[in-house]
Amino acid sequence: MNNAISKLPLYNGATLPYHFAQALVAGARYKFPGKKLRVIGVTGTNGKTTTSFMIWKMLNTAGHRTGLMTTVAWGVDELEPELGHMTTVDANTLNLRIKKIAESGAEFLVLEVTSHAMSQFRTLGIPVEIAVFTNLTHEHLDYHKTMKRYAAAKAKLFKKAKFGIINADDKYAHLFEKASGSYITYGIKNGKKRATNVKLGVSGVKYSCGDILLETKIPGEFNVYNSLAAALVGEKLGLTPEEISRGIYALESVEGRMNVVNEGQDFTVIVDYAHAPDALNKVFSSVAGHKGRIISVHGGAGRRDPSTRPIRGEILGKNSDIVIITEDDSRDEDPAKIAEGFVEGAKKAGKVLDKDLFVEMDREKAIEMALKMAKKGDLVLLLGKGHEKTILRADGPHDFEDIKVAQKILRKLK
Repeated sequence: MNNAISKLPLYNGATLPYHFAQALVAGARYKFPGKKLRVIGVTGTNGKTTTSFMIWKMLNTAGHRTGLMTTVAWGVDELEPELGHMTTVDANTLNLRIKKIAESGAEFLVLEVTSHAMSQFRTLGIPVEIAVFTNLTHEHLDYHKTMKRYAAAKAKLFKKAKFGIINADDKYAHLFEKASGSYITYGIKNGKKRATNVKLGVSGVKYSCGDILLETKIPGEFNVYNSLAAALVGEKLGLTPEEISRGIYALESVEGRMNVVNEGQDFTVIVDYAHAPDALNKVFSSVAGHKGRIISVHGGAGRRDPSTRPIRGEILGKNSDIVIITEDDSRDEDPAKIAEGFVEGAKKAGKVLDKDLFVEMDREKAIEMALKMAKKGDLVLLLGKGHEKTILRADGPHDFEDIKVAQKILRKLK
């Protein structure tokens, strides 16, 4: 794609006929394989991947062969990593993979669905039995321009679904209720199905929902919402409370989501995919009880909504003792220019350059800087890349994994 052309104001709208034709041809080529599966579509700004993994694990544990397609991985039994930096892949790849999942004998498919996918017809010809809405916060406005249009794109999933499961604690819930023919709501404060007796711990969450007792091995209040949404999918599909509880507890972790890196050091290192303002806030809220210093490493991707950069920088500044701004998938943007927005926000939160705010545009060096700074009892947060296996620079993709880089440096520092 010519990057200059793609930035033209009317480019996205002008390409819609192409996307529609591409989806139609792809569906026909593979004989619309989605029709052979019972599809559960999961959408929202944050929590899609973890919720999808919980549903997948729950159904498989209950004996229902289930396929999965997410930002992180796809497959049925042995998952293959998703190497492209895309949640819902292009229509041709999507239909090809669904065909393979159907041919494996799967009954269900859990499909992570983005607003871009709905806007660009990628799910054309894929019937959706259950649609799940996690939340909606500021992201992708470089593409959708307004939150109203962003919400409307995601709500399309609920118009085509037979049944909706909607987070009632989200301020946009009413738009998804309006788009749904039949639905149920959930939440902690609102919703027909509510989490009660919530207990948050460093190793997971525990709570009740009616006669279902739920426990996760992944921490954070946001995983109350994620697991409750998954539980309601199970309930809708006829699983017993015991099958739901057992299946959700069986999920050990999701790659790149609150993953602890432990090489015997006397401080904590966590890698997380958080790259939107709300996701960052959720990470910080989940570690709010930490007693030591918090050192955060984060950066912004190129050709993505620049308005979130100072917002994210301010969130980092308010919640971290030390902030290190670095590169992410800069693509054809100048990484130093991207960093300026983050620095602006961190300064607004009171951080001072070369005192408790640093800029190191080489991500590996930035991670090394953070790990060398860390003292006993500190917490180092490596944010934004999560599970990703490459970093996209102007000259193309380069192998890079935050978890592996952190492990290598920690071993060297012993």
